[in-house]
Amino acid sequence: MFTHTHALQYEAKPDGPDPDFARKMQEVLGGQWGEMTVATQYLLQGWNCRLPGKYKDLLLAIGTEELAHVEMIVTMIDRLLDHIPLKPDAADRSKEAAAGYGQHNPQHAIVNGAGASYIDSMGNPWTGAYVTASGNLMADFMYNATAEMQGRLQVARLYNMTDDPGVKDMLRFLITRDHYHQQQWLHAIEELKEDGLEGVPVPEAFPLEDEVGDLGYTFIDASDGPDAAAGRWASGPSYDGRGTYSARPIEATADAPILPPGDPRLYPTPQMEAQTMLQKAKDMLK
Repeated sequence: MFTHTHALQYEAKPDGPDPDFARKMQEVLGGQWGEMTVATQYLLQGWNCRLPGKYKDLLLAIGTEELAHVEMIVTMIDRLLDHIPLKPDAADRSKEAAAGYGQHNPQHAIVNGAGASYIDSMGNPWTGAYVTASGNLMADFMYNATAEMQGRLQVARLYNMTDDPGVKDMLRFLITRDHYHQQQWLHAIEELKEDGLEGVPVPEAFPLEDEVGDLGYTFIDASDGPDAAAGRWASGPSYDGRGTYSARPIEATADAPILPPGDPRLYPTPQMEAQTMLQKAKDMLK
């Protein structure tokens, strides 16, 4: 069950309109790493979670907070679109109308009546395909930490693209919350390990004896760069504590594939004399 409070979690009020920056803000609303993605992702992971307790509650709590961020960004975009210019000549008559006319998103006016939409900064629609909810908490929490890192990166870039104090204030809030959320997911990952629920590799329950040889602990060097194997990933104890890393050059271990002739009823390019292939096809169709 959800309820809504009209008051915002944090202020979302620019010092002045800016249709161009409204378009840029769309990326952190409806882009791949935007608030629509993380809000629906965390909620879906929580609703699907079959493990009652702190992890399910964590997902539902943060997913609901992210919905509050969606509302803040929508409100900011709406206010940035005040006095959006409707015609080029209108940009000559007022400072407000002139703001970013050449770079504004015309759909803001045409489709949304000077409002936000679930699209990215290029006008591509937000899609549920951005959302990951695998049912494995370790895999999902790893991805959630990545989502917060990518989101904070984009908001930090936006922060350097505006001089509006009101906009920068809200962006500072989002950057700060993404800072916490990154740490939150990293702690949750470690707690899954401590609770003995999940570990690396994911899924931990798959039997290691069914893996192929020592390839689970081998860095395969497929680059002619001299330093590919110079890192911690190529020597020493493994991350999962069950083996020791080694490195070796990539090598072929199977024969070159030779596929059989295709079904002539599908008219593939023949691998034999064309006339023979054509006759075989005719024979099969008799």
